[in-house]
Amino acid sequence: MTDPKPETPPAPAPGTTGPPAKNPEAPRRRIPLRTRLRRTRGRRLRHLAYAFVTLVATLCTVAVVAYHLTTVPEPHPETVTQSTVFLDTKGAYLGRRGPVDRQDVALSAVPLHVQEAVIAAENRSFRTDSGISPRAITRAALAAVTGGDPQGGSTITQQYVKNALLSPERSLSRKAREAFIAIKLDRTRTKDDILEGYLNTVYFGRGAAGIQSAARNYFGVDARSLTIAQGAALASIVNIPSYYEKAGSDPKVTAKLEDRWEWVLDAMVAGGSITEKERSAARFPAFRFYPPGETEGQRQYLIDVAAKEAAERLGITEDELASGGYDVTTTFDLSLQDTATQRVAEHPGGKDGVRLHTAVVGMVPGNGAVRVLYGGSDYARQPFNDAVSGAVEAGTALDPFMAAIRADNPLADLLRTPAPTPLTLASAYATVAANGEYAAPYTVTRITQEGRTVYEAHPGTRRLLDEKQAAAAGAAKGSAGATPTPSPGFTTAGAGGGTTRRTVWTTAYDPQLSLTVALFADRPGPKKGTTLPSQLPNTPPPTDFAATVAAGIWNTARKDTGSISIPTR
Repeated sequence: MTDPKPETPPAPAPGTTGPPAKNPEAPRRRIPLRTRLRRTRGRRLRHLAYAFVTLVATLCTVAVVAYHLTTVPEPHPETVTQSTVFLDTKGAYLGRRGPVDRQDVALSAVPLHVQEAVIAAENRSFRTDSGISPRAITRAALAAVTGGDPQGGSTITQQYVKNALLSPERSLSRKAREAFIAIKLDRTRTKDDILEGYLNTVYFGRGAAGIQSAARNYFGVDARSLTIAQGAALASIVNIPSYYEKAGSDPKVTAKLEDRWEWVLDAMVAGGSITEKERSAARFPAFRFYPPGETEGQRQYLIDVAAKEAAERLGITEDELASGGYDVTTTFDLSLQDTATQRVAEHPGGKDGVRLHTAVVGMVPGNGAVRVLYGGSDYARQPFNDAVSGAVEAGTALDPFMAAIRADNPLADLLRTPAPTPLTLASAYATVAANGEYAAPYTVTRITQEGRTVYEAHPGTRRLLDEKQAAAAGAAKGSAGATPTPSPGFTTAGAGGGTTRRTVWTTAYDPQLSLTVALFADRPGPKKGTTLPSQLPNTPPPTDFAATVAAGIWNTARKDTGSISIPTR
């Protein structure tokens, strides 16, 4: 038996060559995923590299274009608006006027240890960085994208841009713009220029914007006088000013601030800006009490008068003065003013609705400088200044002038006014004290702006009484209608007598000071908001009280000048 022959494949169809076509429905062998990825890995890596390079190039191009298109904006109007500060005759801070509590100072007026304290607290790489902190920007961007809490940690340059040049909006686009402006600012301005701008705009709490206002509000000094300890304390406050502003009055806040103050000082030592010896000598500073007390509110009477005079001297409005960044040195002596406030406050007050008014005026004879101007006990309740505008019945207080002055003398105008203002009568007595030389009362000594003097007082005098007339008026003061007082050298006059006194005037003077205290009273009128004159309260006796007020101020003045002279009768 023979083997069967193998089947021969069918011959190709006419007109074709090769093997017959495969069955399209036959299963196809699949290549494993790992194999496919391995075979295409190189191609994919090349594509990713191309995409990454393209992305980086695009971002760099965008950044370069954005940087060149970025302009440094002008500061906000509120960050360049400055307040006007009023100082007493010795340079002590009296108060301010203006929409914001801020005054620019040159960086040279800020001690180096204060500058370094702020850098140690806020941005230790400030002197060397490019104006931005990439890490802080990344944190802020992530917080903005994910909706997390706002992030801080910006550089001093970024903080300055945020505070002075941009809106307070919190967004990714604003943060990016802040960074571009900070970089451009760092490349176009010196570090000192940026630090000066920052120190003049950063908020320190207590309403103080800028280092100068902060120094005054916390320590009662100018920025140039800040010690190492005080500078470190202010630098510590910048972190949370609304919390730390209570330092000195809230024990918990004070203790927490002291911990941060220690940390700042340690950083200053580590950075080489102070020595270990200076660090050891530093003591946590005492702060001015916050909020201000009653005596500071009473000072608004002084500021009212000085602001009006300063605006007149400069030929501008009081609003323009308030926002002009002026330093107004006044003639007032705060130690005498505070003594007057304390002495007047000792009166127990009237009964049955009777309200006692006390006005005090102290002037320099032959010069006109007003040292004391007490016009009321409560500025918030009574902004009307009794010392300047109050018409007080003179009574026998005019008798010395009536006995000594001819009708054609300029001081005779005083005699035609039965109710002069305390300032007017005080200036007349100052003329007698200066042997007849009259000097118009004034309250502004000097006005400066950005360190430049724009006004300086040059008081003039004119003779209104010859020496005989002045001597006669002085002699009449001690006899005509005068009432002896418990304090030697003071005389008291006024309207009414005994327990029915309506007004009391107590006066004393020597060549350095002419002092006048006036008392009067009122009671509610028949219509709402009206008042009527009233007799003075008799407890304590009004003549004794007026003399006590005058004596207290006089003794303070004598201590300040080192003199113990008795005022001339």
